[in-house]
Amino acid sequence: MGAEEEIFGYADDLGPEKVIHFYDPRLQLKGILVVDNTALGPAIGGIRMAPDVTTREIFRLARSMTLKNSAAGISYGGGKAGIRGNPDISNKDEVIRAFARFLRVHTDYIPGPDMGTDEHCMAIIQDEIGRAIGLHKELGGIPLDEIGVTGYGAVEAAEVAADFIGMSLKGATVAIEGFGAVGQACFRSLVTKGAKVVAVSDIDGALFDPDGLEFDAIVQYDQSTKKVSKLWNRGYDRGRRISDEELFALDVDILVPGARPDVITMKNVGDVKARLVIEAANIPATLEAERCLGDKGVLVIPDFIANGGGVIAGSVELRRGTIEESFETIRKQISCNVSEILALSKAEGLYPREAAEQVARRRVIVAMKDKGRL
Repeated sequence: MGAEEEIFGYADDLGPEKVIHFYDPRLQLKGILVVDNTALGPAIGGIRMAPDVTTREIFRLARSMTLKNSAAGISYGGGKAGIRGNPDISNKDEVIRAFARFLRVHTDYIPGPDMGTDEHCMAIIQDEIGRAIGLHKELGGIPLDEIGVTGYGAVEAAEVAADFIGMSLKGATVAIEGFGAVGQACFRSLVTKGAKVVAVSDIDGALFDPDGLEFDAIVQYDQSTKKVSKLWNRGYDRGRRISDEELFALDVDILVPGARPDVITMKNVGDVKARLVIEAANIPATLEAERCLGDKGVLVIPDFIANGGGVIAGSVELRRGTIEESFETIRKQISCNVSEILALSKAEGLYPREAAEQVARRRVIVAMKDKGRL
């Protein structure tokens, strides 16, 4: 294990409870599981599949899940899993099934979809080990990516946060980094509230149109797979291509990092001109950069508050609730959470993340004490 994978220096009173590496030489499968804290219940967290995923990244994501699940008021702890590999490989189903077999005995972890995995992957895992969230609705699940619950919740957070700083979403300009399930859901929800999305990006670059992008005009919908097969419709003749770096520096009202970790760092934080940053992705900014944004007057709604929609819907799924119930629960919980942390942040002079962690950690600590873990 390389030095960059070392996480013991990040361990604290909350966890992690266990860190496990898996390897299947036949498939060249390299997997990681981090169960951070189970004081509130079994750990829920997605499986991330990417070529560059690291143990440290999975630990940071697992900790975010501990705080997210606590803040969401659900009876589950936090964990995360990772598969180091290309999510577009031809034998992906075989790899997912093999990884599920590794997870079988770790009953304190309930898998869900994340970057590089989807409802189909969760169906394979459910078939193999009998536990997963984010299943197809045909299997009795709530398809988290398909219905866009994470993006929906992030926009609910944006509405409360915008009001806090005297901004209306109606007419607000928005740049979205990442255009997977979360980014697309954010786009659609923002437009319904009157916002103008002027820039989006994917792995191939970004598109900027100061007059506002039209969702149906920039995507190609594949009727056979029911997925967006390409981000850019080559016939879209408005706007211009820009780099990812330029997207973060756009003079917009709201910036939504919605894909990869650590895309806002001390290298580019000075370029950010948005008044409001909604962290729809997990750990999209370094702590130093996030504080720098706060110091220059940018309001940042931290990831585990803004993107809690997926796990809230997952908890509704586990108790066999409906899709409609999940949306209503997300709206109420996330709106309440954002209002609470912003009030605390203002009253005590804290960064929003500090206020959010204070609220989330309190519930975990009480549970740990009740169970004799502290």
